[in-house]
Amino acid sequence: MKLSALQTKVRKGEIDTVIVAFPDVLGRLVGKRFTASFFLDHVVEHGTHGCNYLLTVNMEMDPMDGFAVANWESGFGDFEMSPDMATLRELPWQPGAALVLCDYRKPDGSLVAEAPRSLLQEQLALMAKRGLKSGMASELEFLLFNDTYREAHLSDYSKLTPSSDYRIDYHTMQPGRDETILRAIRNDMTAAGIPIESSKGEWSQGQHELNFIYGAPMAMADGHVIFKQGVKEIAETNGKSVSFMPKFAPEEAGNSCHIHVSISKGQRNLFWDSKKKTGSKFFRQFLGGLLKYSPDLCYFFAPTINAYKRYQSGSWAPTKMAWAHDNRTVGFRVVGHGSSFRIENRMPGADANPYLAFSATLAAGFAGVDEGLDCGDVYVGNAYEDRTLDGLPSSLAEAADRLEQSTFARTVFGASVIDFYVHTARLEVKAFNESVTDWERRRYFERI
Repeated sequence: MKLSALQTKVRKGEIDTVIVAFPDVLGRLVGKRFTASFFLDHVVEHGTHGCNYLLTVNMEMDPMDGFAVANWESGFGDFEMSPDMATLRELPWQPGAALVLCDYRKPDGSLVAEAPRSLLQEQLALMAKRGLKSGMASELEFLLFNDTYREAHLSDYSKLTPSSDYRIDYHTMQPGRDETILRAIRNDMTAAGIPIESSKGEWSQGQHELNFIYGAPMAMADGHVIFKQGVKEIAETNGKSVSFMPKFAPEEAGNSCHIHVSISKGQRNLFWDSKKKTGSKFFRQFLGGLLKYSPDLCYFFAPTINAYKRYQSGSWAPTKMAWAHDNRTVGFRVVGHGSSFRIENRMPGADANPYLAFSATLAAGFAGVDEGLDCGDVYVGNAYEDRTLDGLPSSLAEAADRLEQSTFARTVFGASVIDFYVHTARLEVKAFNESVTDWERRRYFERI
């Protein structure tokens, strides 16, 4: 939405509220709701402010210790929330509301390097210096339940009812039960400037997938985080709930977020060799970088404790560093041809922060180009069972160690940024290690 359109809608009384938000480390939108008139008179030009502790809180909003960017010692001051007016849009599922996303800036106007949106901006700026652009798209999966969020909370998230009675991968009948919600998602997201390609039933009970239309990385990441919040709000309005949790049930497939990527110069897809009708040398180098460095950057694809329970043999989630054209046991699947020839990164789960996952994908790929790497031969067979292949970290703790020790990550993103995310990961590990789970009670209460 252009600013002039917002002004017209405010004048007509069609919009009265503007949500001003930025994506935090967990991919949540945090910010404020302004009266539309105040937003137009003040926030458009001057922005607003938010406590800088928003980068250092856990899921429960507790301010955590040990961060250099914001802490009690410095008094937890403010950072500026600077609206990116290119993200301004009306929200069809929230009557009378518009939304604009912000960059997080220090008092001197510079970007807060640790903020997720800043990481992606830095990678896109480096790519622009090469005269290149990237196309990207997310494939987000989620579970739909017939329980509201309040009911799920009161039940301690147990015995929830999936919206389908059986697995519905590619089914068209049973997902029809949910078409009221899915149709609203497709149409409302498109109306909000987040163009949707399709929806389909997925492998698990009550599981659905929505595909975005291929686009520019920043717009895709912005749409991704708005989509996740919007889907939850649409589900709530319809008396249901959705979860993007990577692994909700041990016996079912997890929720993934496959990322498709290609690099272009002008109108030419650099991944495609038009003469040989196959992947180019640039493509092979880019994919070589992904194969080499993705384990180091696994935290950016799998940032939660639960994410690593998705990486299981025969689970449709990858566990090994290999690539193929049409093989869903590998970490990287190569699809399309000509202008649509691209790499599908199958590592991220639906918990991934898209700004971080996109940044990691681009950084690893371009490292492969700079180092002249090669992706090797197409993998043939079941990668799950191949012990000769390099694997992913098996836990968040291991991923944090890999990230901390990665010279590559520190060179690309900066030591302070890597230290920030390593500390974030280790605080989550510490919180989990200090908790007592239902599994432990069931196993040890009587029999130990």
